[in-house]
Amino acid sequence: MDRTDQQTAAAFIAPPCKEQVEILHADDHCLLINKPSGLLSVPGRLPENRDCVISRVQQHYPDALIVHRLDMDTSGIMVLARGKESHRHFSIQFQDRLADKEYMAWVEGLVLNDEGSMDQPMRCDWPNRPKQMVDYQQGKSALTHYSVVKRDEAAHRTLLKLTPVTGRSHQLRIHCAAMGHPILGCRFYGTDTSINAAERLQLHAYYLSIRHPESSELLTMHSQFDFAGEIP
Repeated sequence: MDRTDQQTAAAFIAPPCKEQVEILHADDHCLLINKPSGLLSVPGRLPENRDCVISRVQQHYPDALIVHRLDMDTSGIMVLARGKESHRHFSIQFQDRLADKEYMAWVEGLVLNDEGSMDQPMRCDWPNRPKQMVDYQQGKSALTHYSVVKRDEAAHRTLLKLTPVTGRSHQLRIHCAAMGHPILGCRFYGTDTSINAAERLQLHAYYLSIRHPESSELLTMHSQFDFAGEIP
């Protein structure tokens, strides 16, 4: 969902990602894939950062086009268009907020309310790019709904389902941190405790539902979000 891949890639050399892109669905008009954590969605500016989702997928599907992006550290479902006409259909759906997306995230601490919304406006933190920041004067509107899936009192963490209404850069990371419950493994907005609590960002795009560009039928996909073994 976030448009930070190129900015992130420009800031450092991305370590090699050994995990493969999983093809969940393929037809003549689109692809649904499962992106591993640690892989850019699009190429970065540095030559060392050419490995990414689209470069890998185009080796087998040369007409594949990026419709939306996930952060390098975020794993989960992405939809890719095959051809310009399909790309146009998907882009309109994302623009008009017709694509339903849900994420799972382990966050630091025990979230008190079973559900709620986070609506802090956001903008780029220019001196510290690609970081973003809450700004009530100049920020753009941002809205995320959340619900508690599980509270782990022993580990002092909570599993949240996050439903972004808008698609700002780092929106889910910023909103969780602003709520006082940063996502585990988030090196940008976490505390020392939350950063060291996981080997990778504990954020996964586990659900996507969108209209097929040819048939208009709903394409709905779930992806496993098991972080077992990655949290000490």
